[in-house]
Amino acid sequence: MKILLVYPQYPDTFWSFRHALRVISKKAAFPPLGLLTVASMLPPEWEKKLVDMNAASLTDDAIRWADYVFISAMVVQRQSVKDVIARCKKLGAKTVAGGPLFTSEPEKFDDVDYLVLDEGEVTLPLFLQDLEQGCAKRVYTSTERPDITKTPIPMWSLLDMKKYTTMSIQYSRGCPYNCEFCDIIILNGNRPRTKARDQVLAELDALYRRGWRQGVFVVDDNFIGNKRKLKAEILPSIEEWQQARKYPFGLFTEASINLADDEALMNAMVAAGFDTVFIGIETPNEESLAECNKFQNRERDLVESVKVIQNHGFQVQGGFILGFDSDPVSIFKSQINFIQRSGIVTAMVGLLNAPRGTRLYQRLHKEDRLLGEFTGDNTDCSMNFIPKMDRETLINGYHQIMTTIYSSKDFYTRVKTFLKEYRPHKKKKTISELKPWHLWAFARLMWYLGVRDRERKHYWRFFFSTLLKRPRTFPMSMSFAVYGFHFRTVARKSLPVANRR
Repeated sequence: MKILLVYPQYPDTFWSFRHALRVISKKAAFPPLGLLTVASMLPPEWEKKLVDMNAASLTDDAIRWADYVFISAMVVQRQSVKDVIARCKKLGAKTVAGGPLFTSEPEKFDDVDYLVLDEGEVTLPLFLQDLEQGCAKRVYTSTERPDITKTPIPMWSLLDMKKYTTMSIQYSRGCPYNCEFCDIIILNGNRPRTKARDQVLAELDALYRRGWRQGVFVVDDNFIGNKRKLKAEILPSIEEWQQARKYPFGLFTEASINLADDEALMNAMVAAGFDTVFIGIETPNEESLAECNKFQNRERDLVESVKVIQNHGFQVQGGFILGFDSDPVSIFKSQINFIQRSGIVTAMVGLLNAPRGTRLYQRLHKEDRLLGEFTGDNTDCSMNFIPKMDRETLINGYHQIMTTIYSSKDFYTRVKTFLKEYRPHKKKKTISELKPWHLWAFARLMWYLGVRDRERKHYWRFFFSTLLKRPRTFPMSMSFAVYGFHFRTVARKSLPVANRR
């Protein structure tokens, strides 16, 4: 068998990091971890090729070469998925599809030959067995939650790592919380399932052996879902592994805000090499938190919790949502004030949507408020339901937040707020190897932000202020400047044409 694994293209969103990647001459931020894992689950004698359309072009010759084209995608990649499927059908290639998009709305993909849905550790072997026997069904689905200690190491040999800024591994699946708008528990369940200690170390070893010496994203739904195992077993082992190799990887992950309540856990994570954590803040409005059942965020000083985490050596990235039924008109000013006071440099603000199958989706269906399909794009101002707040007021308020927090002046002010709170781990010695692309990236940064950008005066003030007052944070600060360029560009594109500056 000849198998082509295709990862469709992301649109231009916060998470694409497209404009930041352009500055540093990289093609994509994260590899298609799911497809690389699927590749390892296929028979070893089969020939395999990978095309990540975020890093390379998908050619007709590549499609013609394949006996089967395997496609996996997130909801936000829907349009690119449709284009790939149409091309495969035109060229007579058989398609096999799975992943979050296809699992959530399989009925919309009649042109796919085989749908291997839900968790691949269960459904993919069933498909492969039937395929070998010549009796493959069109749809494979299962409610079983597999033991992920049996999940193989991703097939990194298929990937050109030089095109990426970050590699990925997965330690756990599932989240113990039940937020109304979230589809994680539908896809992966409420009970966090974890990999074994040796398995995690083997995955780190696999990246290390291939020469990777940069960031690694632990892509868990909620990394701290099982705190006891982390503190007793996983984090001490990762720390020992990192120390033995002089900390080749900077690690980051996603977690809930209650990380701030566990000092021992924060210290263990930082000692293991974690320096960034993404947290779903959502909103500073207590009534909206109660509405969406985000109880882990309630009845606490969220700004103070963020600062506690920053004080322990983390950069906190944050997700924010507008459009809850309980949101008052003052929410726009409240969100701006919160983001600026918290020092959350990477603040991803989007409008509320209802993914299919979530409790929010079910509630809105009963209330006859659902509209079209969920795009998965947090910057296109789309909502798949009728909000309680006047829609025009909501959209205008969203634009107000975006133009404020990602104006150069407010963005660099927020970076300085973060740097005042940030306490990096002093004992950790991370490998620092200067490579030619670093110098090229710095030169491009100077060009894009110091020459071309219309708001360049703010960049130069930040540049010299950091160099003189906080020289040790200069590399991190320049990375933030690149992020800011990306977010500012995305924010401008989300505005009506008449309002773009």
